[in-house]
Amino acid sequence: FRILQHFHTTAEDYTIIFTSGCTAALKLVAEAFPWIPEGTKQPSSRFCYLTDSHTSVVGMRGITASMNVLSVPIKPKEILLSEKKRLPAEERNCTTPHLFCYPAQSNFSGTKYPLSWIQDIKSGKLRPIEIPGKWFVLLDAALYVSSSPLDLGVHQADFIPISFYKIFGFPTGLGALLVNNRIAPLLRKTYFGGGTAAAYLAGEDFYFPRKSIAERFEDGTVSFLDIIALKHGFDILEKLTGGMEKIKQHTFTLAHYTYAVLSTLKYANGAPVVRIYSDTDFSNPDDQGPVINFNVLDENGEVIGFSEVDKMASLYNIHVRTGCFCNTGACQMHLGISNEDIQRNLQAGHVCGDDIDLVDGRPTGSVRISFGYMSSFEDAQTFLKFIMSTRLSKLDTEVPFQSCVTKLMTESVPDDHPLFNDAGKLFPIPQVLNRELGNNSSAAKTTLNWQPLEAEAESIRAAVSETAVPTSRRGDKPITVTNIYLYPIKSCSAFEVTEWPVGSQGLLYDRNWMVVNQNGVCMTQKQEPRLCLVNPSIDLKQKVMVVQAEGMDPISVSLEENTGKEAVICESKVCSHRVKTYDCGERIADWFSLFLGRPCRLIRQSSDTKNRLPQKNTKGLASAANISLSLVNEAQYLLINVASILQLKEYISARLEEPLEIEELIRRFRANIVISAPESFEEEEWAEISIGALRFQVVGPCSRCQIICIDQQSGERNKEFLQSLSAARGRKTNFGIYLMNQPLRSSFPDILSVGSQVLPVLKENTEIQPPTSSEEKCSG
Repeated sequence: FRILQHFHTTAEDYTIIFTSGCTAALKLVAEAFPWIPEGTKQPSSRFCYLTDSHTSVVGMRGITASMNVLSVPIKPKEILLSEKKRLPAEERNCTTPHLFCYPAQSNFSGTKYPLSWIQDIKSGKLRPIEIPGKWFVLLDAALYVSSSPLDLGVHQADFIPISFYKIFGFPTGLGALLVNNRIAPLLRKTYFGGGTAAAYLAGEDFYFPRKSIAERFEDGTVSFLDIIALKHGFDILEKLTGGMEKIKQHTFTLAHYTYAVLSTLKYANGAPVVRIYSDTDFSNPDDQGPVINFNVLDENGEVIGFSEVDKMASLYNIHVRTGCFCNTGACQMHLGISNEDIQRNLQAGHVCGDDIDLVDGRPTGSVRISFGYMSSFEDAQTFLKFIMSTRLSKLDTEVPFQSCVTKLMTESVPDDHPLFNDAGKLFPIPQVLNRELGNNSSAAKTTLNWQPLEAEAESIRAAVSETAVPTSRRGDKPITVTNIYLYPIKSCSAFEVTEWPVGSQGLLYDRNWMVVNQNGVCMTQKQEPRLCLVNPSIDLKQKVMVVQAEGMDPISVSLEENTGKEAVICESKVCSHRVKTYDCGERIADWFSLFLGRPCRLIRQSSDTKNRLPQKNTKGLASAANISLSLVNEAQYLLINVASILQLKEYISARLEEPLEIEELIRRFRANIVISAPESFEEEEWAEISIGALRFQVVGPCSRCQIICIDQQSGERNKEFLQSLSAARGRKTNFGIYLMNQPLRSSFPDILSVGSQVLPVLKENTEIQPPTSSEEKCSG
């Protein structure tokens, strides 16, 4: 009853059916609604849904199609124009049930659709399509109820799926379907699970359902422990915030403020910094939720890919959502993506949830920020600082920012748009001066000033562009291998060699081991930067790997396999495939646990594991099925060019205002093969290379993540490195290329040596293919 009370209704009007989540609630409606299929004597039913709907709503059409019921997508503008005259008597008497689904709040843009539609559609005042029958309404309230009050005593939708996780963050595996008791008796049940039958026969087709609607549809054991926790969740929510109306005003205030500043930011040339996707002007909390959807633009108005924005945001400890947010309809509408574009992007390798953010220069998705009841004014400021410090010079921020602040102060934010204080009460939004957001500390000054003046940035990008796309090899100077590194333990320090055997998975013993936490999840420098201070080395003669670290006694691990303790690790960002591994024992586990100060273990990939195929394109290799990967993320080898390093070194050194050694940069980029080529970034135009007797195919660029921000000798982070790379390369963080080796059929062992000549073959098409995985492309 606490749930019904929260939504201002009672058990007389609504029944609660607990489900595993909002998606399960929607699926239940699609399966149980009393559809009348095509081909019967009666007029058939229609399933209509707003195109600005979550995937889980649109997915209901798969079930209705199997029942021979037609689905009709409705654009928002179409429902607004659908008011019709009163129907003839014969049509008014038609009882064919139809279902219309729409979101109370768009999960893409935060637009709030009128709750008045519920009664207007049920009464016939509004009609999604021109067809006789009786309309029922499903209100997708999953996002809406997280920050707004819903009064079901006034807005009596027939079905309301909700997610408790979205309301107060717990529990994640529990949702509910609120069913209007007037429609409940019409729902049809096919499958019956434990606890739903009043009686049934195992030997005959006899089944009698329980009388209670909830018991009839709650198959199996409900998550009763989580259900018990809901009362405490609602009580704490009320105690901390004072209720949903106050949450609505608080979160909208933050969104209104952020929108006002964000929409005013401009480059020195007057170009906007962001493009906001919204149907409102953020002036009314009844029309707009606390969601801002946007793409960041460069000074020429071109979209910067959402994956690059996400990487930069992570440096500031900001979590953003990116992509199309399980709402393809709204994404198409706001970004101007056609149906043909969606299909073309799929053929190009882009799928929902990956990090291919631009195809032919056009965005495949966007960036979204949302505010909840725990969000603060400082959170909004932190986000705005991030945008300004990564996109604008200090001079760029002064005029537009001051004008925006003046607008906010003179606009007078309404008194009923308050913020929380520590006591859980509310106070009006403070007046924010330029110094508070842009110049409140010396550290902030440094951050805001990192972006070079536009003339400087343009000259750097022009220099990069000039050398990035050579049409042919320039000059006769040979290209040679200068350094070879392997990383026996994933995310630990490099082991440099002058020559090394090449195995079936790359350099012999490269990333054969990895450190996992007590839950068996791979640990990388992103979570534990001190891994870079662990120095493994391989002694081929003694057949041991020696592991060393400052303050620790050296410890050795045999290169001979011991599969006595086999273990299987689950899919993760380590490799996105299940990999057969075995534990390396208590002694080395204790060593790593002591050094890192947390329980962990060392595991090794088993040699009898099935080939883990590369995710990238291996076109041109004789047999991709014979190519497998170790514990790398993407490909067998990563190659970088000294000339490219030198160009980047000058740029970063100038921004850091301190000298930078090339060896430090080489260590940060964690490559296997370092070459010396005459031209910077010419490696990005190679299709294949030969090194001595070895042949490699280039399978794509390496898109860098925050690991390059970690000093590989101290473990200290400096976000300037990823920011500098992004600024220098325009709108991407690509640096280095991935290689796959085609094993030679020879009785002689393959050896890679420093000093060997590199012979590249240029691409026929100079377009660089984007990565095909949703993982961050960096070398662990």
